[in-house]
Amino acid sequence: MSLMLDAARVAAAVNILLLLGIIGVWARSYREIRAPFTAVSIVFAAFLLVENAVALYFYLTAPAMPAPAVQFMMLLQILETGGIVALGYLVWQ
Repeated sequence: MSLMLDAARVAAAVNILLLLGIIGVWARSYREIRAPFTAVSIVFAAFLLVENAVALYFYLTAPAMPAPAVQFMMLLQILETGGIVALGYLVWQ
């Protein structure tokens, strides 16, 4: 179970780093273009960033959790990482 919790921690940390990069690109674009879609995208990414920061904090400080909960949370974090990687790929193109 510790390995699954470690995987969830790593996925949350990777999500945080990717989201910071995406927000940086969008912020630079917003300063130049001032498009409402870009502003809303920044807000959306900021909410995801906060969600991942809270999740990482929880993974680092939480008491023992049942194995099914850890498995489910790990799966969600890894799926979210996949989505953010795809979004980041498009943003950096």
